[in-house]
Amino acid sequence: MTIVWSIIAFLVAIAILVTVHEAGHYLVARWCNVRVRRFSVGFGRPLLSWRGRAPDHIEYCLSAIPLGGYVQMLDEREGEVDPAERHRAFNNRPLGQRTAIVVAGPAANFLFAVVAYWGVAVLGIVELRPIVDDPMPDTPAEMAGFERGEEIVAIDSRESPTWQRVAMGFMNAGFHREDVPVTVRDEAGNEVVRTLNLRAEPALKDTTDILGTIGLRAYTPDLPATVGRLAEEGAAARAGLQEGDRVLAIDGEGIDSWLGLVERVEPRPNEEVRLTFQRDGEQREVTVTLGSQQRGDAEVGMLGVGPAIPDGYQERMEREVRYGPLGGVAYGVERTWDTTVVTVKMLVRMVLGEASLKNIGGPVTIGQFAGDTASMGVVPFLTFLAVISISLGIINLLPIPILDGGHLLYFLTEAIRGKPVSERTQLIGQQVGIVILLGLMALAFYNDFERLLGG
Repeated sequence: MTIVWSIIAFLVAIAILVTVHEAGHYLVARWCNVRVRRFSVGFGRPLLSWRGRAPDHIEYCLSAIPLGGYVQMLDEREGEVDPAERHRAFNNRPLGQRTAIVVAGPAANFLFAVVAYWGVAVLGIVELRPIVDDPMPDTPAEMAGFERGEEIVAIDSRESPTWQRVAMGFMNAGFHREDVPVTVRDEAGNEVVRTLNLRAEPALKDTTDILGTIGLRAYTPDLPATVGRLAEEGAAARAGLQEGDRVLAIDGEGIDSWLGLVERVEPRPNEEVRLTFQRDGEQREVTVTLGSQQRGDAEVGMLGVGPAIPDGYQERMEREVRYGPLGGVAYGVERTWDTTVVTVKMLVRMVLGEASLKNIGGPVTIGQFAGDTASMGVVPFLTFLAVISISLGIINLLPIPILDGGHLLYFLTEAIRGKPVSERTQLIGQQVGIVILLGLMALAFYNDFERLLGG
């Protein structure tokens, strides 16, 4: 069921984002009086199609391969054109109009991200406050002097009210690998600035777990190993554990806290363990086959349980982020800009060899994220759509022939030379572009399957 749900969520996400992107091309083409012949979501054989009204009778299609889409316009380079319609052919429109039509696709993706983040801001989201636990040894966080219970207030003078904003702030700062000032507030309310030396951490090449690389982890109170909630179909639920059970030992090794339980379980993905627990004053024992979850490049064991939360803990550890309609617009623009900047810098670093190519994910990874976020609710799914929409916009602007950025490169050359790039040059460029895209797709699929296999 999880796989089916992920596939459905992936298809819905791709359909939305491709439609948005192609609608940008379509609307500006119509505005420029270019005749549109077909609007297709998906490639290959049309599964469903219908015709629009006269005089253009545009064909709208839902096609078989759901990994993209296209808007087919009248163009003399693709076949004969009725002389009465020549002025409506794409290739005969002024350079400025052709440029606007091509730019409109990626622009629509960025605009959609602003709207999606606006929805997140208005609906509101409850996120964890960035309160830190003891930093991991021999990491930049330990060297900077972070202490248990401190809350991160700002990174490089920018407010960071949630762990998500903290991770984004570090990803942005980490590209420079500079000494980054981090403002923290202790439990007494005193603020101090700690300086993170990110230049000392070459592992920042891999940003799948930026916080773990820096040495920061979320604050965990000294909770007993008492089951507060069970994941449906999780390892614990399948083994018969119930809420209120207190875990005493795993394979005979005593456990005295929730953190101790986590530390015993995570290194043992998919292993069978002997679990001792207490229920209603009676000690019991059961054999449990642990589950697993991908965390960055590592696979960790999962028992499928959550701790019993003491009164007042939730209020201290969580923060609701919510804005009004106007404030939501500013939030949407800011989040879109920040995500765009981080994504572009990541691409630059990968090209320069300063970031791992393992950060490239394909349909399998995207599908997993789509399923996970969709199952969590509207707000997480909107956030996921915003991030993927931004990535789609940026990728399409890359100067690779057959992508929008490749067309823009041709237009720039035309503006400089005063005449269009030759058809032969464009044909060669398309062939090179296809090779590049196939290589990127192969790398993305390789990374996907390496993650699935726990490589």
